[in-house]
Formats: sequence, C-alpha cells, structure tokens
Amino acid sequence: MAEEVLLADEAATDALGARLAALLAPGDLVLLAGDLGAGKTALARAIIRALTDEADLEVPSPTFALLQPYAGNGWRILHADLYRLVEPREIDELGLFDDPEAIVLVEWAERAPELTARAHAVVTLAVPPGGSGRTARIAFRDGRNG
Repeated sequence: MAEEVLLADEAATDALGARLAALLAPGDLVLLAGDLGAGKTALARAIIRALTDEADLEVPSPTFALLQPYAGNGWRILHADLYRLVEPREIDELGLFDDPEAIVLVEWAERAPELTARAHAVVTLAVPPGGSGRTARIAFRDGRNG
C-alpha cells in the first residue's frame, strides 16, 4: 500500500525522515526516486540523522563518492547515489550488501533496475505543480505504513 504526503518545508522532510527511520529494520533497502532537485538527499539526510540520533550530523550528498557509510546509535547505514554509474553491473563494486545488517538508502536506483526487486521500500519524491514544497509517495513492500 502506498501513501502520499506533502512536504511543505524542511521541517516536514525531517519529520518524514524520522517517521520512516522508526519503521526501518536492519538489512532494509530503501530506494529514493525522483528527478534532480526533488529532495532525495534531504530525505536521506533526515533518515540518517534520525537513525543515528545526531541532529547536526554532516550528511553530504554521495554523488561523487558514490557511497557514504554511517554508524551510530546501534545502526549501520550506507547512503549511495548511483547517478554517476555507467553500467548497472558497477553496483557490485560498491558493496551495498556486504553487511546484511546495514540499512541501505539508494538514490538514483533506476540506474540499477535489479535493485527494485530487492527493495523493502520505495519513496518517490516530486516537485508538485506550482513548485512549492515536495510530494513523497511511500510504498513498503511488506505492508509497513510510512
């Protein structure tokens, strides 16, 4: 079941990140989809900060590094950005699934379509008509409510 929410501002994005973080379990794969500027990194940042319980944690976009690991508050998290991948098979070199207990957040997962079948949740972000705020469509495969 999918749910759609309006994210009017950064505080709403942070609140959604905290809500999603509370639903995640070790080993979950979360795909963050949406156009450039839709808020994927902002939502990933909110989830990571909520999981680690570090509100001021620096969480840069992993666009150039491709993968950023985080640990804190008993969680291990991998934040990946596949925008720069040339071929889907390059994903194997990132080691996204080397730690079966890590929560994995992936931006631009459409660059590696095989991830869709493995995902526990897909969050699709978009800029609504008029350009104010963002919309987030949340779908958990196992019935969790986002």
